[in-house]
Amino acid sequence: MNKRLWDISPLVAEDAPIFPGDEPYALRWTARLSPDCPVNLSAITMSPHVGAHADAPLHYADGVASAAEVDLQAYLGPCRVIHAIGCGPLIRIEDLQHAASAPLPERVLVRCCARADTVWNPDFTAYAPETVEWLAAHGVKLIGLDTPSVDPASSKSLASHQQLLRLNLRVLENLVLDEVPEGDYELIALPLKLAGACASPVRAVLREL
Repeated sequence: MNKRLWDISPLVAEDAPIFPGDEPYALRWTARLSPDCPVNLSAITMSPHVGAHADAPLHYADGVASAAEVDLQAYLGPCRVIHAIGCGPLIRIEDLQHAASAPLPERVLVRCCARADTVWNPDFTAYAPETVEWLAAHGVKLIGLDTPSVDPASSKSLASHQQLLRLNLRVLENLVLDEVPEGDYELIALPLKLAGACASPVRAVLREL
């Protein structure tokens, strides 16, 4: 029997919410079907942070891995979805402890929102830096969430991103976990091999075990 899939990627479109200053998604046609042309051909421009995406370490440090250079192992394998809906501006350790009675897998995604935002909301939930450290201490290699960033929109220090760098963790942002029950899954969310890029879009899915 086919295992159930949950598509946890938002639609990438011209009106997709983005950080102020990011390049929005835009599509143009460079060729259209006609008697003289056998195909439709499009070109796109966008920030690699539009939609579900994997930040590369290069996003928050110089001289480190780009999207093309990250190890793919973290983006594929057993994953736990933990609900912390309405937890406030930061995901605290106590918001996740209820789901850590059994050993955590190497990938943890946190659902913060009852419904993922479809317009830009600067007051989204992010990770407390000590929570990132706590997850790493439990063997977690990748963290994710259903908001635009692991740090608050107003942050200049990017303390949680710097924890990712220090602890060698990978991250997925802008997921859609609206329909995903708390529990264990297989995560599949591979970044594209984009040379020199600070992040990569992903088509993130969860598959039942």
